Formats: sequence, C-alpha cells, structure tokens
Amino acid sequence: MPFEFENAALNGIVIVHPKRFRDARGAFEECYHSRDFAENGIEPPFVQDNQSWSIQNTVRGLHYQQRPGAQGKLVRVVAGRILDVAVDIRQQSPTFGKHICFELDAEKGTMIYIPDGFAHGFSVLSAEAVVHYKTTSFYQPDLEQGIRWDDPDLGIDWKVDHALLSDKDKELPSLNEKDPASLL
Repeated sequence: MPFEFENAALNGIVIVHPKRFRDARGAFEECYHSRDFAENGIEPPFVQDNQSWSIQNTVRGLHYQQRPGAQGKLVRVVAGRILDVAVDIRQQSPTFGKHICFELDAEKGTMIYIPDGFAHGFSVLSAEAVVHYKTTSFYQPDLEQGIRWDDPDLGIDWKVDHALLSDKDKELPSLNEKDPASLL
C-alpha cells in the first residue's frame, strides 16, 4: 500500500503518510487513492479541491461551515512548511474545544484528514507555502463560520512572530462567544 494511516489524538483525525519513491530523476508518490483511503475509514466523496499560496507568518483560520455544508478536509503542503490546526467543535464530543497541531511540509508529504466537526486553520512557518486540500462539501458562503485564531481559551501556539490575517479573520469571535446553534 502506498500509504500509512495513523489515528490522531482527537477522534476522527487521521494522519496519512504517503510513500515517496525516489531515484536520480526525483520522486514520485500517490497523493490520493479512494480504495486505500476507504479501507482506512476515509470514504466520504471529495467534491472540491482548493489551493492557497501564503507568505511567512500568515494565519488562515479557524474556519468551518455549518450543516448541511460541513466540510471534511484532506490537507497537504505542496511547497514550504505550515502548522496545521484543528479544533473540535462537535458539541457532544468528549474533546469539544480541544485542539491538535501538526507540522506539515512538502519534503515529507504527510497529509491530515480532518472530518467535519472541526474548525481548521494553519500558519505559515517557511518563507512561503502552498497548501492544497480536498473538501467533502462545496464552499457555501452563507454557511461559513469561524473562531478567533488567538482565542485565549484555546491557547494555540501558532509559532509565528506576528500574525498576518485577513480582515475577516480579525473579526471572528472566540469559541465561547459563538452561538451554540452555529457549532456542529
């Protein structure tokens, strides 16, 4: 199998290690194989691919969509290095409000599957980074939600000197300020 799958500390998140084949010409790896992923519990259909380019210290997130448009995401870094963050916003989950962080980089190629029920974001640790991710639901602006990146109750160390944020992300509320109906 061209992948190794590892369950993360928060239920539902899966770390995917692709096998990279190298020779004098460079390298080759499979990035996605529906049968292998399904055999390891990742079987929702992916319906949209997104890619971002960002400079160092950029923080994107924490974002999610409400139901019925909640998105699972398969995240990988094509160039550079990021800190990828997922926050459990499943109200009935024993880990509600907990977060988990992963360093992802293009050199290793490790991917993270984050099912719906999590807010997601990342910070750029290298000079620049290209992040590519597949989603299980289409982007729907009317269902878009977010949580403040520097919510003190979450205590996330984004590993940036000074966060570069979108205007929209600067205005997001903390998790405790969210209407419970907007969570998953």
